[in-house]
Amino acid sequence: MLTIYGPKQRFCDGISRRNFLKIGALGLGGLTLPQLLQAEAQSGIRRSHKAVIMIFLPGGPSHQDIFDLKIDAPSEIRGEFRPISTAVPGIQICEHLPRLAKMMDKLALVRSMVGAEDRHDAVTCLTGRHPRGAPLGGWPCLGSVLSKLYGPVDRSVPPFVGLAPKMGHMEWADNGVPGFLGVAHAPFQPNKGSGKDDMVLNGVTLDRLADRRALLASFDKFRRDLDGSGMMEGLDAFNEQAFGILTSSKLLNALDLDKEDAKVRDRYGKGDPKNRDDGGPKLMEHMLIARRLVEAGARCVTLAFSRWDHHGDNFGALRQDLPLFDQGVSALVEDLRQRGLDQDVSLVVWGEFGRTPTINKDAGRDHWPRVSCALLAGGGMKTGQVIGATDRLGGEATERPVQFGDVFATLYHNLGIDVGKVTVNDLSGRPQYLVDAGCQPMKELV
Repeated sequence: MLTIYGPKQRFCDGISRRNFLKIGALGLGGLTLPQLLQAEAQSGIRRSHKAVIMIFLPGGPSHQDIFDLKIDAPSEIRGEFRPISTAVPGIQICEHLPRLAKMMDKLALVRSMVGAEDRHDAVTCLTGRHPRGAPLGGWPCLGSVLSKLYGPVDRSVPPFVGLAPKMGHMEWADNGVPGFLGVAHAPFQPNKGSGKDDMVLNGVTLDRLADRRALLASFDKFRRDLDGSGMMEGLDAFNEQAFGILTSSKLLNALDLDKEDAKVRDRYGKGDPKNRDDGGPKLMEHMLIARRLVEAGARCVTLAFSRWDHHGDNFGALRQDLPLFDQGVSALVEDLRQRGLDQDVSLVVWGEFGRTPTINKDAGRDHWPRVSCALLAGGGMKTGQVIGATDRLGGEATERPVQFGDVFATLYHNLGIDVGKVTVNDLSGRPQYLVDAGCQPMKELV
């Protein structure tokens, strides 16, 4: 088994998070990857290529300084930033987001997200559920569900790709947890910049891999000649798919930004080079890679952008991060639209919770799970609107509280999945619905 470690990060809870990618050993005794492919294929249902890109904002962004400014609140609440008008009359956002302001007609902003927990964990954002009360194995995230229900579009491109460095408490926490669906539906994680370095198999070159493949094929032919059940024929198919993922240029090409048009790369930007060792979350290249991956056949791509746990110097940090965020997200939305992907690819941007209305003594804001924001685009959704509202301090949802499961139900709807009918079996064989009871696609968006 090959294990590749990524960079470390720390949040205010002091926990060190470290990412890693595992690739099944390629040996004569059997292939781990073909076994996973076989399990995945057994549950594939359809071949529609709708997709989701999820941008997770780890640490919890201060909603009242970004998308829900309270200019009339007392000074200890309202912060240092001013709101600016957008392309949609009556909607204002932070002055440091001019690009997003100009395309607000292509965005939908939810200002009344509720139901978060006070913990640094991406699980609720990635599954739409709280981990407590979950069946054995835990709830699966959206990408794992899509892998289970739909399978891959192309055998050489994993259906679920996670670009985020590890920042949660669980193995796949910030890219997605497969939960009770198992490792066959865990995200593929090329976690070093372009990801090409992670595709090296313990120094095994493609020539050596081809030799190993030929040797394996010769053993398979011998076994096939002795086998009258047809099982070997099926095994050959999964071996072929496994070699396809490991040797096909399609995935590597999608991860290789040198193959992208220079003007498009410039539009996304390259982030802050001083932060390249911070897990790479400030690099807008990940947003471009996400677009390239869904074009290549991925059904779900998750990524993390920057670090938003600003207990101190909140406004100084936001002055650095928001222009980068503005450039990267606006470039992604525009890129999807120009390529005709905006009807098929849904984009959701959010963090695990919001921040306190009151600014603390260190010019920061602390955790506030009672309300937060989300930004959505694409997927054929009705955009150019704000959903929900908070009180004058930005601390409580006063209009249209939105659960995480409501957003998930909307994303599933965009993917052609009826959350009122479709289920996946847990480890005990019991069918489980994809969202909590009462969660439905948001009528404002669909």
